[in-house]
Amino acid sequence: MTARAAATLETGPDVLERTRALVPLLRDNAQRTERERRVVPENIDALADAGVFRLTLPQSLGGEEATVATQVEVLAEIARGCGSTSWVASVYSVGTWLAALFPDEAHDEVFVTPDVRVTVVATPTAVARPVDGGYRITGRWGFNTGCLDAHWAFLGAMIEGREGPDGHIVTLIPYRELEIVDDWYVSGLAGTGSCTVRGDDVFVPTHRTQLMQEEAAASYATSNRNADRPLYRIPRAPFIVANSLGAPLGLARAALDAFMERLPGRGITFTTYDDQSAAPLTHLQVGEAAMKLDSAELHARRCADLVDRKAVADEPYTVEERALVRMDLGWVTGLARDVALILQDASGATSIHERVPIQRITRDIQALALHGILNLNTNLELYGRVLCGREPNTMLL
Repeated sequence: MTARAAATLETGPDVLERTRALVPLLRDNAQRTERERRVVPENIDALADAGVFRLTLPQSLGGEEATVATQVEVLAEIARGCGSTSWVASVYSVGTWLAALFPDEAHDEVFVTPDVRVTVVATPTAVARPVDGGYRITGRWGFNTGCLDAHWAFLGAMIEGREGPDGHIVTLIPYRELEIVDDWYVSGLAGTGSCTVRGDDVFVPTHRTQLMQEEAAASYATSNRNADRPLYRIPRAPFIVANSLGAPLGLARAALDAFMERLPGRGITFTTYDDQSAAPLTHLQVGEAAMKLDSAELHARRCADLVDRKAVADEPYTVEERALVRMDLGWVTGLARDVALILQDASGATSIHERVPIQRITRDIQALALHGILNLNTNLELYGRVLCGREPNTMLL
């Protein structure tokens, strides 16, 4: 391990401790965040002060360059307080990391803003018309998590007249040149403010564009500043997938926290149990939930450690390893959903009140479990397909 790599791997614990201290604040604001359909300003300010928005910012620009393992723990702690806030923070950390892979000329624009926040929608639902010096882009992108408090957007488009992966580009566009559509009315992760965004003939210079296919295949940043830094040697898909572990893992922790906090003194209606904690059924439910949470922790740790280890050693991934990273994320998400559902079942009818966190936690993890890269069944099929010697059926690997 080089001295530079060691320095990178030693950053992050202070951010983790500062984030842990924010959990009570995030819990207090969770219901309001859901009602307002966006992360409340107090949460944004607190995360900025804790250094969360600098987790994946290059050290050369004042960032942490935190390990993936640290990122996962930080994001999990945020989710213990508020699932929506955690998912927004996760997207911002991915967005900052993706921006750091662009040429240095793009950094001089994007990273001039302190604690810059970048959203991510790589789906090419827009058209890019080539012009001198770049592209003119028109289109709309759904599910822009965190767009209401972001400065830049990482967005996908198809080059006009091209088809297939060779025409798929990704771009960095400032939000001042985009329009946000107020259409985020949902049952889970309502506080993420994941609205649709529109762009109309927006000019994007060449240095703020990349071919998606090249980025997906490459293991190194196109930035001269960051090309030899371990964090930016991670291929795009394993990084995004591993970073996404934090929110579901933290929501599972939050579910167990919420149940145990309500348990003392609660009875079971229409039974002789005046203390739920004395019921064998409760013992079975809590025991199963705790073991599933333990299993989720182990899979999350294995995944993050694999990605960190390969970054430091500068080792290529096998197809099986890439599929395993995806599988670990799907497995953690599935286990987290199980934890929440078990404990919601054990929480009784009073848990349907808005003021009781378990109902919101369960809806949030259900929403995450439907996400394309977190979905358990999608990732099970992909992993089994690769193990059976078949070609993967996705670019995001």
